Amino acid sequence: MTITHFPAAARRGQVSIVHLGLGAFHRAHQAVFLERFRQRSGDRTWGVSSANLRSNVALVDALREAGYRYHVAEYADSDTLTLREIGVIEETLFSGRDASGHWGRDIEALLGRLAAPETRIVTLTVTEKGYFLNPANGELITEDPMVAADIAHPQDPRTALGILVEALARRQAAGRAPFTVLCCDNMPDNGRRTRTAVIQLAACRDESLAAWIEHEVAFPCSMVDRIVPAMTEADFKRLETLGVSDPNAVVSEAFIQWVIEDDFPQGRPDWQSDGVEMVADVAPFETMKLRMLNGSHSLLAYLGASEGVETVFEAVSRNDLRALLRRYMLDEAAPTLAMPEGTDVVAYADSLLERFANDSLRHRLHQIAMDGSQKLPQRWLLGALARLEAGQSAPCVALGLAAWIRYTAGRDSQGHVYKVDDPLGKRFAEFHERHGQDPDALVSAFLAMDDVVPPALANHSDFAAAVLDAYRSLTKQGLAGALNALERT
Repeated sequence: MTITHFPAAARRGQVSIVHLGLGAFHRAHQAVFLERFRQRSGDRTWGVSSANLRSNVALVDALREAGYRYHVAEYADSDTLTLREIGVIEETLFSGRDASGHWGRDIEALLGRLAAPETRIVTLTVTEKGYFLNPANGELITEDPMVAADIAHPQDPRTALGILVEALARRQAAGRAPFTVLCCDNMPDNGRRTRTAVIQLAACRDESLAAWIEHEVAFPCSMVDRIVPAMTEADFKRLETLGVSDPNAVVSEAFIQWVIEDDFPQGRPDWQSDGVEMVADVAPFETMKLRMLNGSHSLLAYLGASEGVETVFEAVSRNDLRALLRRYMLDEAAPTLAMPEGTDVVAYADSLLERFANDSLRHRLHQIAMDGSQKLPQRWLLGALARLEAGQSAPCVALGLAAWIRYTAGRDSQGHVYKVDDPLGKRFAEFHERHGQDPDALVSAFLAMDDVVPPALANHSDFAAAVLDAYRSLTKQGLAGALNALERT
C-alpha cells in the first residue's frame, strides 16, 4: 500500500470558529480544510471549538485526553492512503444529554465561547432534522418538544437553533457584532433555511432580537461533499496494522469539496489555496450534489438495504443497480438542474459511480437510510415535481419512494428486523400496522404526509399510480422484478 502521511501543525492556536455537531463528517471535512490552511499559511488564529449537541460525551472527553489530535485516513482505493493528523480543534464541549439523563454539561462554556468577541464564524453539521424545519414548507416546527422547550426556557437551550439565538442575544446585549452562521448540512438553500429557522425562533422570544438577526447576521449557503462512513471495528484494526492506534480516527474517501458563498462580514480564513471554492451563488452546485449524489445514495439505501445488501460498494457492484443510478442521474436528476455553462453532468455522474465503487470504504446503507423523511424532499421529490410540471415522468423516483415505504416497515425481504431511525418513525409504524395488508391504503397514507411529500406531487395521479405499482412489484417480485418492470417504462 502507498501511504502519504501529513502530521498536524506543531503549535496550538486561537479559537475563532465554533462548530456545532462534533461528528465524523466535521472531523473529516471542515477540520481537514482548516488544518490544510494552518499548515500552509502558518496562521493560527482560526482554531476551532467543536461542540457535540447529542449524546456522545465519550468522544468529547476522548479528544480532550488526546490533546485534541486525531487522524483522518483518506482512501483513494484499497491500495492508496493519505493519513492526515488533525490538530486544528482547540477545544471540545458537550451540551447534550449524558447517560444519566442530565443535559448541557458544558452549555455555559459553549455560550460563553459563542458570545466571545474572538468568535467570528459558527459552522454547523447537525443533520437536516437538527433545524426542525417542516420538509414540505420550510417553516419552523414550533410544536416540536425540543423547540417548545427552547421557547419556554431560551436561556437554557437544547437545540442548535436555541443555542444560536441565545448566543446572538448575548452579543446584541453586549453591543458586539454578530458571528457569521455557516450551515454545512445537506439542505437546499441551507444558509437561507438556517436563517429562517433562527429568525423564527428568535421572534418567539423577542421581535427586536429577530429584527436585529435579520438585518445584521450573515447566513451564507454552502455545499459540502465527502463520503465519510461510520467507523467499524474493521476500520480501526486496519489502521492499527498501519501503526495508527487512534480511537478517535475517521476514514473517508480521498475526494473532498467545499463550495461557499463569500459573505463573511467579520472575516474568514484565506482558504481558497487549500481547495475551498468561494462563489457568489452556491445553489447550482448544491442542487446538483443533492439530487445526483445524495439522491443516488438514497436509491441504493432503500432498494439495497431491504434486500440485505450492506454497503454502497456492494450495491453499486451490481450491474442492475449501477444501471439504475445512471438512468436516474442522467434522465431524471440532471434535466432539473440549471448549471453554469461548461458543467459536464455526464462526467459528474461517471465520477460519482467511480466514487461509489471505492472498495476501501464500508459505507453502510442503513446509515444513509436514516432520517429519510427529512432528506427525500430535497433529494428526490422537488426534482420529481419539476419534471411532472414539465409534462415528464419520474419512474426512478417513484420506485425509490416505494422502496422507502417498504423500508420503513423495519423488516427486510429475508425477515431480518432493523431499527427505522427517523423522527417520524412512530407514524410510519402506525401506518404499517393499520395498512400493512393493503398496499393501496398504505401508499396513500404515505403520500398524504404533506409535511414530507409536496401535495402537488402526491395529488398527481400518474405519479401516485407509479409509486403503487412499484411497491407491489417490490413486495411481490422483489428487487429484480421491480427493476425489470422499470426497464419497460
